[in-house]
Amino acid sequence: MHRHDTYAIGCTLSGVQSFRYRGAVCNSLPGGTIVLHPDEPHDGQAGTDDGFHYRIAYVEPSEIQAVLGGRPLPFIQGGISADLRLLSVASRILRDVDDPIEPFEYEDALFELANALEAAANRVSLRQRRLVNYAAAEIARQYLAERPEAVTLEQLETICGQDRWSLSRDFRVLFGTSPYRYLTMRRLAAVKTMLRDGSGLADAAFSAGFADQSHMTRQFSKAFGVSPGRWLTLTREAR
Repeated sequence: MHRHDTYAIGCTLSGVQSFRYRGAVCNSLPGGTIVLHPDEPHDGQAGTDDGFHYRIAYVEPSEIQAVLGGRPLPFIQGGISADLRLLSVASRILRDVDDPIEPFEYEDALFELANALEAAANRVSLRQRRLVNYAAAEIARQYLAERPEAVTLEQLETICGQDRWSLSRDFRVLFGTSPYRYLTMRRLAAVKTMLRDGSGLADAAFSAGFADQSHMTRQFSKAFGVSPGRWLTLTREAR
């Protein structure tokens, strides 16, 4: 089991792709779209002895929000959608590695993806939109993305001009995770980069803003399902 603070959007190309998600076992077949919500624990394995092939992309919730402009982040029940519009848009992004997508084309597809997700989730609500302070939450997200040091909700409250509990609620609605989880994942992303560049575990943990190496290792293993050392070994073997 592991999690991402991004959307995981994919398509099964052949076979049966099984995963545990929100207390249920889901089986993805060709012709559907997998949409795992940010920060939701899941795993993945073949559903039959024949194995499976798939492609998946990890899309930042902030990119979806850049299109939605403050409407609640779309949630696909069950993690799999049969919506043909969503499948068509996802296929534009899930390209072969030999056919890279151009930045302009990606932005165009991203706009369609955000709207297709919203339509498939059927969660458009003007009342909800009025209740969510997107501007304040986006200020908080940018602040957390740029600063690995410890912060508090009280500090974010001062920076954003919104009371801490409303900000915490809105952040979850808009970006699919809590402010603390978002900061933790930014720190872990920094740790990955430093480990790939040759830093030691203790130095990477300190530079990324963790209290110590043990704290970082616990958070890393909880998020990615493997220890930092094991992850680094697998990364080197894959090169």
